[in-house]
Amino acid sequence: MYEAVTSRRAVSGFTDRHVPREVLERVLSAAAWASSAPDLQPRRVYVLTGRPLAELEKLVGERDAVGASWSEPACEQYSAAPKSPYGERRPALGAPAVLFCYVDRDLGPEQWSDVGRYLQTVMLLLRAEGLHSCTQMAWVKYHRSVAEVLSLPDGLILFCGMSIGFEDAAETAATCSTSTPRDQGTGTVDPAGRHPRRPRWVPRVAARLNDLLTRKMRQMVSQIGLPP
Repeated sequence: MYEAVTSRRAVSGFTDRHVPREVLERVLSAAAWASSAPDLQPRRVYVLTGRPLAELEKLVGERDAVGASWSEPACEQYSAAPKSPYGERRPALGAPAVLFCYVDRDLGPEQWSDVGRYLQTVMLLLRAEGLHSCTQMAWVKYHRSVAEVLSLPDGLILFCGMSIGFEDAAETAATCSTSTPRDQGTGTVDPAGRHPRRPRWVPRVAARLNDLLTRKMRQMVSQIGLPP
């Protein structure tokens, strides 16, 4: 599990090696155990490979060439319009498999966070199978093209796409070097793989917060006349 977490990264370069159907089915079957509140399982996923995926990529390429593909996105990607060049990015094509994750249009932000939890589970399971992946929000701007290839029921909204395949190490080296640990404000990452060391200021801040909350609770108790 630790190896899957630390080796997972967004990979945009894939070989043309076929991803076996049984591997994808095994990953998705296991990922179905990802929790959701209150066990709604809000996601609906579709995986395209082979000819249907080639058809979609051809459709996207043709519409990109005439400037007609950047329609209104299926959902809001960012709270504010991203500056150039981020706003012009398109999904990376060339992966042997692409997963499209949908969510019911009537569900709220709580269920959307459940979808993110599910997708992270999928990506970690893919690493256990020796595969890499890359989630791509840019697919929501091609949601009409995707819908033309997939037979979708009404009421679904495209959350994101995810490229899946075997990494092309040469292309990865040319575009992105190595993955580095993320700083989450919890100390430095130990090279030996041990648990990150807690910064010295954490206990002091925690103690001050505890004192502040205690005083506030006592004030509230005295105001409403409860026994101390």
